[in-house]
Amino acid sequence: MTGRYPSDIRREKFDMIRRDLESARKRTSPRRVDLYDVFCGVLYGLKGGIQWRMLPKSYPKWQRCYDYFGVWSKKKAHASESVLEQVLKKLVAKTCRLDGREAKTSCIISDAHSVTNSDTAEAKG
Repeated sequence: MTGRYPSDIRREKFDMIRRDLESARKRTSPRRVDLYDVFCGVLYGLKGGIQWRMLPKSYPKWQRCYDYFGVWSKKKAHASESVLEQVLKKLVAKTCRLDGREAKTSCIISDAHSVTNSDTAEAKG
């Protein structure tokens, strides 16, 4: 399923983070799905900002992707970052180094929404 959607990553990049993702969940039985497909499904959902149920059928079932997202995004007691944050930083750093840039991100985007108060807002507190 490589490269069907813009959010998908290459297998070579995924191989860099495979062990990190596998270590997040205890393996008690053989995996029935390819973690690459699950990870690309999670990236698709995050990048598109869609509901999990709206994942395309070419990815594993949305419930599976959602379950793995929950495991990967949970911070362990001793860690300052979740596994998902760690692997995304690792991928960004690798891409930056390949482009001849510093491994750290250099900008941030902040979004704000202003709302005007009604005339009675001041009297109510």
